[in-house]
Amino acid sequence: MTDDSPVPTAALPAPAEPAEPAARARPRSLLPDLAPWRASADFRRLWLAGLITNFGSFLTFVALPVQLKVLTGSVVAVGAIGAVELVPLIVFGLYGGALADALDKRKLILYTEAGQGLLCCGLLLNALLPHPAVWPLYVVAALSSALGAIQRPALDSLTPRIVAHEHLPAAASLNSLRWTVGGVAGPALAGVVVAYAGLGWAYAVDLVTFVVSVVLIAGLAASPAAHEAAKPSLRSIAEGARYAWSRKELLGTYAIDLAAMFFAMPLALLPFLADELDAEWSLGLMYAAIPAGSMLVTLTSGWTSRIHRHGRMVVLAAACWGLAMVAAGAVDNVWLVLLFLVLGGCFDMISGIFRGAMWDQTIPDELRGRLAGIELLSYSVGPQLGQVRVGGMAAWTGVRASIWAGGVMCVGAVGVLALCLPGLMTYDVRTNEHAVRMRSARGQGLISHPHHP
Repeated sequence: MTDDSPVPTAALPAPAEPAEPAARARPRSLLPDLAPWRASADFRRLWLAGLITNFGSFLTFVALPVQLKVLTGSVVAVGAIGAVELVPLIVFGLYGGALADALDKRKLILYTEAGQGLLCCGLLLNALLPHPAVWPLYVVAALSSALGAIQRPALDSLTPRIVAHEHLPAAASLNSLRWTVGGVAGPALAGVVVAYAGLGWAYAVDLVTFVVSVVLIAGLAASPAAHEAAKPSLRSIAEGARYAWSRKELLGTYAIDLAAMFFAMPLALLPFLADELDAEWSLGLMYAAIPAGSMLVTLTSGWTSRIHRHGRMVVLAAACWGLAMVAAGAVDNVWLVLLFLVLGGCFDMISGIFRGAMWDQTIPDELRGRLAGIELLSYSVGPQLGQVRVGGMAAWTGVRASIWAGGVMCVGAVGVLALCLPGLMTYDVRTNEHAVRMRSARGQGLISHPHHP
């Protein structure tokens, strides 16, 4: 599945448990909560499907820009992948949110997952040609972006249906862990596979993972639309946009993430940065570094449940992400570059944790798909535009200057947005009216109960 953006671990306190000595309680509070895994069979199936397919997708995530670099040798050509993916992402992200509210979420996820597998098959066939063509890479990137944009709102809006409300923060942490495991292992292995076995093997492994994930998703319980769900239309999309506009603290999370990813996401330049540092061997590690930092946070995410002012954490973490990219672009030692990329991944995950907590615990069920579509744009359009930004700027200023200057612009933009959006800075999950309303609705059984084994 085209999963995952960082998602929340912070939220409401769990049901009371017998008191424990402080020495025992403190270490346990750092570890991820496995309650959603134990309580929901559908969550376990979806989690495993995501883990397997994410691993393969990260192989392609590395192989595709490497293949473009080999075929074209151009930073602009590699950065253009972001431009090609942008329009399908915007169009189908918004419409995919409306579809997620109006159709059976399981079927939507299943069909888009199968479509992604077919696209991966196309990449494999092209790589096996004596002279692979460049244009199929862009076509597959655009179509994959469209399918991912349709699938992601359904994925995001399904989780609150199959997981109990009090377990949503723990489920989000486990989903983040799934993403980061694939993000670390996939790129690291991709660097070895591409270098020693060839691009075809990377695409072939990805194809196998799609087959496995389709089988797992097919076993999920049906998840039909809510009775009050609007049919997919421009009017229903506009309804979701009006709701998002009315929630200034939500607008703040969208704007902060968009700015951070647009200005400071360096992924398109990593193949060229590795060459410039005379460390081609480090490319897989560079791609794995940001997910590795994210994984460090998810593995020690127990502390996040004690934070209630989520908006402030989103702002602080986004600013620190920008500072980490300044450092990664400024240093000329590959090990320091890797260190700062890892730190960037830590701050990116912290921002995602609290951003996702605000989304999951305050958005009404009947609007969740459409709001997930808007969320998709906020955390996906930024990186796509960011690829264009870093590629174009690198052709003008150089690779490393493009990276550190983007970090500087990120910090400045986050600071300005924080000043302009006071509602984000004052958000408190304990007192926010929307969080209180959602808590009450789940407590009264007004939202679908999760499927249990």
